[in-house]
Amino acid sequence: MVKKDPRLSHQVLRVLRLFAEQPTLSLAGSDVSKQTGMLSGTIYPILMRLERAGWLSSQWENLDPRDAGRPRRRLYRLTGLGYNKSHAAFAELGVPNGRIAWNS
Repeated sequence: MVKKDPRLSHQVLRVLRLFAEQPTLSLAGSDVSKQTGMLSGTIYPILMRLERAGWLSSQWENLDPRDAGRPRRRLYRLTGLGYNKSHAAFAELGVPNGRIAWNS
């Protein structure tokens, strides 16, 4: 089955930019929210769509919630496919490496 590429809305591009700037970094949804200023109701559906498309992978962080004093977080990371697709999308927009100057 061929996975469908996600629609690259302004919000999706903002999320992809974070991952494309540091492709080896794993981020929780809360990290993405803090860095983009977008709300969790926007972030998590985007993360799920990108994961379903194979652009992101995710896993639960490896810690005991009782020791950390907080719930475990789901960490997302850009896949090879996501790296290639996001860089192709940014190149098509004329912005190499996703360096778009966003107006807040």
